[in-house]
Amino acid sequence: MPENKSMTETAEKKQLDKLTRQQLRDLEAKQMTPLQKAMELVILVLPWACFGVALLEYLLIPNNSRNRNPWNYVYVLCFAIFVYNCYGIFAGIKRHKGEKKYYEKLRHSAPLISALFLFFALYDYLTLKTGILTQPFVPCMNFIINAFLLDYKMLIDCTLNTLKLLFLGYTIGVSLGLVTGITCGYSKRVRYWINPIIKFLGPIPTSTWIPVIMVIATSLFGGAVFIIALGSWFAVTVASMNGIANVDKDYLEAARTLGASNRQLVFRVAIPHAMPSILTGCTQAMSSSCVSLMIAEMLGVKSGLGWYMTWQTGWASYDKMFAALFVICFIFTVVTKTIERIKRYLLRWQNGVEK
Repeated sequence: MPENKSMTETAEKKQLDKLTRQQLRDLEAKQMTPLQKAMELVILVLPWACFGVALLEYLLIPNNSRNRNPWNYVYVLCFAIFVYNCYGIFAGIKRHKGEKKYYEKLRHSAPLISALFLFFALYDYLTLKTGILTQPFVPCMNFIINAFLLDYKMLIDCTLNTLKLLFLGYTIGVSLGLVTGITCGYSKRVRYWINPIIKFLGPIPTSTWIPVIMVIATSLFGGAVFIIALGSWFAVTVASMNGIANVDKDYLEAARTLGASNRQLVFRVAIPHAMPSILTGCTQAMSSSCVSLMIAEMLGVKSGLGWYMTWQTGWASYDKMFAALFVICFIFTVVTKTIERIKRYLLRWQNGVEK
């Protein structure tokens, strides 16, 4: 009897190990109490309530200053809640068909969307309605939207120039960083010569080199690319070198025993094992590139969003400056999310259960 019980427990444990994440969530959902189900509904409806707060605050409270084209802000709020509703309908249809991941994403995002609507209401109250945040130095949301609609063609052109500069420098830096990092991690001789350079450049912030590079570079664009590539190179080199150096020696010895060549040891054993560290370095390189990019554009490059912000600030066009700032935040958020998705896809083998 004890043996049969033990075998049964072992079988149940193996069955649980085979469950996917979605199946585990389904089991948890079945155990929800009526109160928890009611809270789930409240969370999904909360963005609508916060949208109503933001809209009523804007329409009912008197303005403290002149507000031209006042309906543009209302259109943006309505568009945001419209997108939320469309995604909610889509997630509901998918959930009815048995695919719940879209519903879970909606449930996860609903509190953040609600907080965003409340932030808009508070920001509008502090700027347009009361003037606690002095305009035009801190423009209200409607001013920022109007500025974007007025100058969107130039903002798009500056955005394209910024992306061109960012990805050119980032690609060069990451490519060189992978070569030097993997080589240094695998070869002690190469690491002997490269490691002092890394230790010398490491403590120095990338932005420190910008005034020097801008003086000696043959072009401002080339200097900015070099600055971005330098920061990316350092982050990827250190991460790749540490990842390769920390590969378990038993794996390498086992591969050698099976007849693997040096090339196979690097590309089939060392690099796959170091991939989490390498991708972390690529993420850090993007953060470094974004900072270096903005500083480089503000100091000398005659195009891009950083240059646009400096130019509009000089003309006291703070609404246009804030419009460019919102575009920068949006672009860097999208780029970071994209890199994170790529990272999760490449490291999907690390998960113990299916996605």
